[in-house]
Amino acid sequence: MPTETQFAFKEWAVVCAALAAGRQTLILRKGGIHEGREGFHVEHREFWLFPTNFHQQRDEIIPEAWPLLEGVQSRGQPFGLSLDLYAVVEDVYHVLDRAALARLSGRHVWSESTVEQRFQYRTPGLFVLVARVFRRPTPIVIADSPHFAGCKSWVDLPTLLPTSDLHPVFDDESFEKQRLEIQRLLAGL
Repeated sequence: MPTETQFAFKEWAVVCAALAAGRQTLILRKGGIHEGREGFHVEHREFWLFPTNFHQQRDEIIPEAWPLLEGVQSRGQPFGLSLDLYAVVEDVYHVLDRAALARLSGRHVWSESTVEQRFQYRTPGLFVLVARVFRRPTPIVIADSPHFAGCKSWVDLPTLLPTSDLHPVFDDESFEKQRLEIQRLLAGL
């Protein structure tokens, strides 16, 4: 892990809350319209999670995640953007088999209709990122900026942020167990 980084990955705040709570260890991604014809690709294997409410709707997540959504919606950001989650992507899968994605049900907070809609958008397929998430006990607060706006996955933060004092959501053994289970499900074993 680098000692500091300025890369951030925009993700629904409810997904960030699920990652922080250990509810999931994967990120599903199609990509934003600003990512061009090539679509989404993993530009960075380590990054700050940048929680956003953009496009996040109650009917796009499973009912079990509604309390997480209510929690993130009740918290305000009066002084700027709060970053306290750091992710390390261990595995990247470009899944073209809808049945394989169905086997991941229960391992993420997206509803089945959201998975289907995102899978079918433009060309069939979704990326599955298996991510080890770390949490800072004290968030880093940065000023919001128009630079962060738009439908894009990646943003460069205005300064390098230190990665010191991070604590894993899962210990090594628990995370590896989750990771291997995702591999097994995607392989249909």
